[in-house]
This record gives sequence, C-alpha cells and structure tokens, in this order.
Amino acid sequence: MHIAIIMDGNGRWATERNLPRLAGHRAGARAVETVVRSAAQHGVDTLTLYAFSSDNWHRPRHEVEALFGLLRRYLITETERCRAQSIRLNVIGHRARLGAPLLCQIERSERLTANCTGLHVRLAIDYSSRQMLIQAGRLLRDAPLQDMSQYLSYLAQAEHSQPAAPEVDLLIRTGGERRLSDFLLWECAYAELHFLDCLWPDFDAARFSDALAEYSKRQRRFGRLPVVENPGAEMPCL
Repeated sequence: MHIAIIMDGNGRWATERNLPRLAGHRAGARAVETVVRSAAQHGVDTLTLYAFSSDNWHRPRHEVEALFGLLRRYLITETERCRAQSIRLNVIGHRARLGAPLLCQIERSERLTANCTGLHVRLAIDYSSRQMLIQAGRLLRDAPLQDMSQYLSYLAQAEHSQPAAPEVDLLIRTGGERRLSDFLLWECAYAELHFLDCLWPDFDAARFSDALAEYSKRQRRFGRLPVVENPGAEMPCL
C-alpha cells in the first residue's frame, strides 16, 4: 500500500497560537515522526510526504532557510532510528537548488538506509510533479517506448526515487484545502482522496488510523463495473 500525504497547515497552526511560523514547522516535524511510526505499525509499504514544493521557493528567504535546516536536522536525528526499524529513507524531487549541507545529509541518509526492507519513506523536497513528468519525457527522446513500465522507470529516475514507488492508493491532505497542488499527479490517477480540516501539527496516530479505516470501506473499481457478490440477484427474472 502506498500512502501520500500533503502536510498542510503548519504556518496557520502557529499563527492561531500567536507563535512564529517556524514553531509551526517544528510541530509539523514532530507529526512526521508520529505518522512514520504509525505507517510502519500498520504495515504500509510506501509513505510519500510532501515537505517542500517547487512553488515554495516564493516564500520569504528566511522561512525557506529555516525549513531546510529543519529537514536536515530531521534526517540527522531520524536516520539511525530508521535503520534500527528497517525503514528506508529517500528524497524525491529536484536537487540542483538544495544547499550542500542538506544535499550531503540526503545522500548520507539514503546510503545508510539503502538496505532496509521495511517501510519506504519518501520526502518530496523541491518537488513538482509536472516537472518530473516533463523530465521523464525528455529521457524518452532517444529511446522508443516499449511499454508502460519503461516510462515508469524513467519517471523514477527523474524523481530520484530509489526504488520506484507504486501508484498511490490513498492521498491524505490536511489543512482544509481540496486540491493536489502539483503532487504525484501520475501516481494519484486512481488514488482515493481523504481531505481533513485539521492542521498538520494536529494530525496524529488516531487520525491516521481513521483515514485507513475510512479507506477500507471504499470500493476501488478502476473504471470497471462494481463487484456484485450475488450475480444472480443483479436483475430480477421477467
């Protein structure tokens, strides 16, 4: 199972409490730790977290720098814990604009957890799904497309996904918005969507379990007809 989460609402959470926005991002980092543990306990295979979109570069410089500092500290503190729990860490998205300290830590965390066989945690940093799709298309210019798996391998290469991730089963977004915001557009083609009004720092293990329970009640048809348990009762005899 692949779960993707748009972690929205850190800044608003802080504003509501008359705190600086950075305090909201710190609280959001604690929520990430909680959700990663919960996902591993529930047996989730892949968890992709939207940490920093390519559009977030338009935010004030001091906030961007603070966010990257938090991301780096998260990787430093969590890498050993992930190794102990056989959780693989992976950062997807662009890397050219990331500072050297963060990029070095990304590469270190990926290297140290590369052989972990449990939950695959992907952090989307400087990520734009549209740009990833364009890059994957460029990789195909000199290689005729044989089948869909070939394209997906190029998409994983463009994203720096190690290994490639399956399509998303459940997308969760906190913060009250009802949109994808350029996140995993290909992978979410048939994802079930779960929107919450709670702000990301308030998202906890109970809300994660509730989202899984609600997802389990949905019937995923992928364009097919609904499954009929008793076909003979589908239409009365005339």
